[in-house]
Amino acid sequence: MRLRLTDRVLNNHVEAGEFVRKGKPRWLRMQLPQSKEYYELVKMVREHDLHTVCQEAACPNMGECWSNGVATLMILGDVCTRSCGFCNIKTGAPPALDLEEPGRVAKAVRIMNLKYVVITSVNRDELADGGAGIWAETIRQTKAMNPQTKVEVLIPDFCGDEGALDMVLEAGPDVVNHNLETVKRLYKAVRPQAKYGQSMEVLRRIKEKGFVSKTGIMVGIGERDEEVTELMEDLVEMTKVGDGGWCDILTIGQYLQPTERHLPVNRFVHPDQFEVYKRLGEEMGIGHVESGPMVRSSYHADKQAAGVGG
Repeated sequence: MRLRLTDRVLNNHVEAGEFVRKGKPRWLRMQLPQSKEYYELVKMVREHDLHTVCQEAACPNMGECWSNGVATLMILGDVCTRSCGFCNIKTGAPPALDLEEPGRVAKAVRIMNLKYVVITSVNRDELADGGAGIWAETIRQTKAMNPQTKVEVLIPDFCGDEGALDMVLEAGPDVVNHNLETVKRLYKAVRPQAKYGQSMEVLRRIKEKGFVSKTGIMVGIGERDEEVTELMEDLVEMTKVGDGGWCDILTIGQYLQPTERHLPVNRFVHPDQFEVYKRLGEEMGIGHVESGPMVRSSYHADKQAAGVGG
């Protein structure tokens, strides 16, 4: 399986012989959480049998985010209809919709006393609305039960269905994120069931509707630095809405291979290069670029939103 996935990347013009075989560099070492707030939240999550993406994905920033009252929750089950080469979520036939889920998510946010929550989901391409109805109800109930909490959503592309996207937006999230994940050339290997242009159009429509818009990518999965620059240029040009600007926030982080069955790491990008990405993106006009080896979509999400008016 590993060889097949490696070959898929090579067939998309990543140069052979460049896959990383040695250990992680020193700048990818994680700091253990120490704060009282973090340990109190861990205890609360265990006592109430809550589930967070932060824990399930073993996010390196969990300690910092939880200490600041920020967490990520996932809806629509834990089985995805897509098979992205980087993602460790199970793929296959999802279970039946859980119509009680929106209320449980809202209650979890209240129990955890979150000041900022990121809600994400698997892809549910088998559903007529892609799960947009559950998405909208989750947002509404979360905001109603937790009026003090900012709600950021990390949404799928809904197969380009504008009605499904509008249903989610009409529920009134504070920030709307849809990740591009990688550069255009690598979509067939990294996101085989997605389309680069379609994801850009989702981001453009989010901005057109007046929301704080956000996206994110991984590096070290086979792209070249000039392709990252080209993606940022596309992000400005392809999400532009008249004089109203373009995508507000971009996150850039290091790809880490979840298991041997997933796409291999092509390179470990040096922190200095992440600084270059940040400078270039913000010079192009992107409102905020959060760029660093340990950056993930929800890292400093509350601060990013505050910085661009969310």
